[in-house]
Amino acid sequence: MYNKAILMGRLVADPELRQTPNGISVCTFRIAVDRTYQAKGTERQADFIDIVAWRTQAEFVSRYFGKGKLILVEGSIQVRNYTDKNDQKRTAVEVVAENVRFVGSKSESQGGGNSRPLPSDSSAPPAREGDGGFAAPPAYSSGSADDFAEIEDDGDLPF
Repeated sequence: MYNKAILMGRLVADPELRQTPNGISVCTFRIAVDRTYQAKGTERQADFIDIVAWRTQAEFVSRYFGKGKLILVEGSIQVRNYTDKNDQKRTAVEVVAENVRFVGSKSESQGGGNSRPLPSDSSAPPAREGDGGFAAPPAYSSGSADDFAEIEDDGDLPF
């Protein structure tokens, strides 16, 4: 069996970060995902998908994403039942995020709760002092075509 969801959309509102009683970070947010099929002459339609991220992914989303920002979420679909305040039985369908990435240009990703510059590798969690977080890899944007040398091709493949 296989349960994998890959969604790209825009955040409908700022993510909400909370802590469980055990101190585990959980972030909930909703994204608007455009439908691919549209009948001629109709308005664009979107689906609004609830997402839940846990631990470092939750902290990453709450720190670097905000309302209107484009986001890519990889995860699995989860269905849960609960009873609301009025004793009505409800069903919630949500995606539990396993991986969250930036999408779009760097300038489009700026803002939305950023308290420090964005990491160069958008799939890496932000570096944090003292907790063994990942540091962003170096950026190589200052290179030029003159930095490369042509290799002679003798027609023999190395494998």
